[in-house]
Amino acid sequence: MKASPVALGLDYGTESVRAIFVETQTGRTLGEAVVPYRHGVITDALPGTNVKLGHDWALQDSNDYVKDMTRAVKTAMKAGRIAGERVCGIGISFTACTMLPAKADGTPLAWQKDFARHPNAWCKLWKHHAAQPQADKMNVVANRRSEKWLARYGGIISSEWFFPKALQAIEEDPRVWKAADVYIEAGEWLAWQLTGRLARSTCHGGYKQCWHKREGYPSAAYLRAVHPELPKLVTEKLAAGPRLAPGEPVGGLTAAWAKRLGLPAGIAVSSSIIDAHSGVPGAGVASDGVMAIVMGTSSCHMLMDKKEKLAKGISGVVGDGILPGFYGYEAGQVAVGDIFAWYVNQCAPASVAAEAKRRGKSVHELLTEQAAKLRPGENRLLALDWWNGNRTPFVDANLSGLMVGLNLGTTPAQIYRALLEATAFGTLRVIEAFEAARVQTKSIVACGGIAQKNPLIVQIYADVTGRPIDVASSPNASSLGAAILGAVAAGKAAGGYDSAAQAARKMVAKPKARYRPNAAAHKVYKAMYADYRRLSEHFGRYKDPVMRNLRSLA
Repeated sequence: MKASPVALGLDYGTESVRAIFVETQTGRTLGEAVVPYRHGVITDALPGTNVKLGHDWALQDSNDYVKDMTRAVKTAMKAGRIAGERVCGIGISFTACTMLPAKADGTPLAWQKDFARHPNAWCKLWKHHAAQPQADKMNVVANRRSEKWLARYGGIISSEWFFPKALQAIEEDPRVWKAADVYIEAGEWLAWQLTGRLARSTCHGGYKQCWHKREGYPSAAYLRAVHPELPKLVTEKLAAGPRLAPGEPVGGLTAAWAKRLGLPAGIAVSSSIIDAHSGVPGAGVASDGVMAIVMGTSSCHMLMDKKEKLAKGISGVVGDGILPGFYGYEAGQVAVGDIFAWYVNQCAPASVAAEAKRRGKSVHELLTEQAAKLRPGENRLLALDWWNGNRTPFVDANLSGLMVGLNLGTTPAQIYRALLEATAFGTLRVIEAFEAARVQTKSIVACGGIAQKNPLIVQIYADVTGRPIDVASSPNASSLGAAILGAVAAGKAAGGYDSAAQAARKMVAKPKARYRPNAAAHKVYKAMYADYRRLSEHFGRYKDPVMRNLRSLA
């Protein structure tokens, strides 16, 4: 009896790469492995050099992407005892905008000795915020010229976008800019490496590269008004390669990569998708009105709708950006898990760590247990969830965190719960931004590690939003989504599927759990949210510049 086909999902996160092998007919995960990037997130100095980085830099070594992926694939195959010939397709999900400059043959500029000491030659991670001045400049010029494309991104773009990162190189290191033949998203670059064919992703293009499938990129006149060199980004350095939607095959796996990975040569490699967006099919969402929240170090909120509608604070509206036939809407919070980790790693007192160790728990687990004993409002604290800036609705990396109500009796658990609640308030703010544009949230599916591991936070989200929340069946929805797109790229004839909707129905199990809102808790949170809105409007809409003033001092 012939073994059933298997799809490989490659899921690139902020800190690590995950390889997952999934049976296409059953959705059963056969093997998976996670490998942390050797160099992690580079924020202080370029590896192996004394070249220091400035404030808000966040780089990565693209060597890690291929070497650590290779290790992850082989480890997962070994763990699942998977014969390579069973694999029919490969899908790729990747953080975005994570951008690198390369030569015409795909060699990253940072791999060349002449540019190894140039920070702008390295891969800029999505949370590289040092390009915020360039984003500010682009916004000013776009508003002055009444550029219509800006409305698709809620009226503002940030340092997380593709163009500001490239503009930073133009202004800071013209040598890097001139030497780069291609500027490309890391997910697109990886597909290029695996297939030998350069193609651009509609997902990356629509959400992070200011591209529209009918209108293309912003006009040359606008780009020239920003900087005389910037039009070349479109005409020269983004010009090569067709635009392909997630699930469309870029090409077949090269013989060299097939040998390196132990997989069949020629199997389909899908056009890449942003990692959070991959969580939509991975959570089983294949229709409009269902919000998928990918909860991790940051959170991404995605909805699909049949029509294109413009909304302030929404990070992108893209035709076929997530699944074909729908306009995909993206919003988000720049920090969620990162906030909880910051508190545990930097602020939780030694006494909490000691108690956690004594009880055989992590600090997160202990604080969650203690926070769960508090009623809504009992901690008398209210926080703004802007520890890494704000994405929706203000799209402003210069905003920062805030906590109100601290006193000499405040406990670590009270602070921890206030941070959990703050991220829930931020999610409700996102929902309201969608609904202001008449994009309805009928139901919510949460996925990602936090949703899987922390029932308290999911219940708080349900209580704050007043909506039931399902937790996706897979603990790694983005990885599963990548595998689903690999199966779609392969097609039915090769053992996969001819649409993402078909694949999601077959490869995704029913939700793991459902959390319903508590009416009494929702009433308290409704009052607290009114104050959250008041604080966010005060500090977010330039009524009070204190956060930006403090940041400028750095």
